[in-house]
Amino acid sequence: MNFEPKILSFLCNWCAYAGADLAGISRFQYPPNTRVIRVMCSGRIDPAFIPRAFLAGFDGTMVLGCHPGDCHYLTGNVQSERKIELTRKLFEMAGVGSERILLDWVSAGEGERFAQVVHGFVEQIRDLGPFVLGHEIKGKLRAIRASLDGEKIRWMVGKGPELLEKENVYGERLSKEKVEGVIEETIRDEFIKNRIMLLVESKPLPATEISATLNLKLKDTLSYLVSLVSEGRLGFDPSEEGKVPKYVLNP
Repeated sequence: MNFEPKILSFLCNWCAYAGADLAGISRFQYPPNTRVIRVMCSGRIDPAFIPRAFLAGFDGTMVLGCHPGDCHYLTGNVQSERKIELTRKLFEMAGVGSERILLDWVSAGEGERFAQVVHGFVEQIRDLGPFVLGHEIKGKLRAIRASLDGEKIRWMVGKGPELLEKENVYGERLSKEKVEGVIEETIRDEFIKNRIMLLVESKPLPATEISATLNLKLKDTLSYLVSLVSEGRLGFDPSEEGKVPKYVLNP
């Protein structure tokens, strides 16, 4: 089987894209497996672009930006690193795996390095094989995308460093471990909530079926359902009144 990976690459205009240009001018050879999107800064990458790429049929995604300290916009690559790290955590948490997501740094003068990074990642994806977009994986990716699009995770990405640097109203400063723990708990909760919402999207479901499908304890499932109902995102199927309650999306 001759598998040729399809890779979507996001390249920083000032560094990685210029490095790709130099690789071409210098005739450095690398596999033609990447489809390139040029962005002004790697920090411009919305994390939701990553699951969208896999849903579109790509086997891997690559984000290449300026080396730390060399960002044209000062801290864009630092923001990119934070976003991709969080996205990888979500992929691992979902059981999809994060080895198909690459973040690396390439300067405008590193044409040869650009070719090496592309070659190495293409071979890595080739070894992993095609990304099979089955029904369950598709559902998980949709939940990841919805989670990354949500306000809570976006707030965490933006405010995470500030929580480490500033004291709260009581003069306390949170430890890095505490902040990371809060972030992980938030992304796990958002992912599970979005999985539940996608499950009831097609038909009303009782808590027991949701629990079994997601392999969650019933008491944990009920906790998420109560939260979703209180947020106004879920309601009850009126046709099931007097029976075991089934949950539906609120219009």
